[in-house]
Amino acid sequence: MPSIKKILFFMGSALVTANSVLVLGFCMSLKWAETTMECTRNGSSFTNGSAVIILKLFVGNMNRNFCPLFGGQDNFQVIPQLSETGSINAVLHGLVVCLLALCLLFSCCSILISLYNSVSNPYETYMGPIGIYVCSSFSACLSVVVLILYALNVTVTSMAEDLVQSFAGDILADLRNKTSELKLGYYLVILYTVLSLVAVALIYLYDHAAYTQRREQQRPTEDAPKEIMMY
Repeated sequence: MPSIKKILFFMGSALVTANSVLVLGFCMSLKWAETTMECTRNGSSFTNGSAVIILKLFVGNMNRNFCPLFGGQDNFQVIPQLSETGSINAVLHGLVVCLLALCLLFSCCSILISLYNSVSNPYETYMGPIGIYVCSSFSACLSVVVLILYALNVTVTSMAEDLVQSFAGDILADLRNKTSELKLGYYLVILYTVLSLVAVALIYLYDHAAYTQRREQQRPTEDAPKEIMMY
């Protein structure tokens, strides 16, 4: 049976990781980005419209005001709509979703390993602290990649322009002055990353203390007087 100290540390790690899973699941249902741009019919010399795109992870909303001719409000599925544009944006967005799914998978594995260690006393294998280091570290690293990829896809690539043009049909639109703002759903991924690292830190504190204790038990004579050791 593991010690009370070990139970507390591993249960604490499981609790922190469970909270990170809740945070990630919650953020996947929130708004991730909002992009606004001015819009004119191609060839026109003045700006007469605008488009606002609000993106969640799976669904989006577009509000077009005289862009490029009339306007309208459209709800759409993000990945299928991006796939219709034939651009790489759909691949990047799909990769973001897949990485988030992997984050959830690794976090669940970390929870199971933590709970297993809190009721049993396995050796330093993949079912011990090493397993938590690997799973939680992968979760944190993948979530950082998600943050980078999503920000680049929204702010640097032509994803918003392609979405507007896909609803404009055969009428070419001249889109300019794009401004993008990342929303709460995106920033909560940062909280998920922090919680994953906290779970690693808890196990590291326990592992370091246990390692120090084992070293002291293995060399009990180091602190003994030299006269005694001579005999």
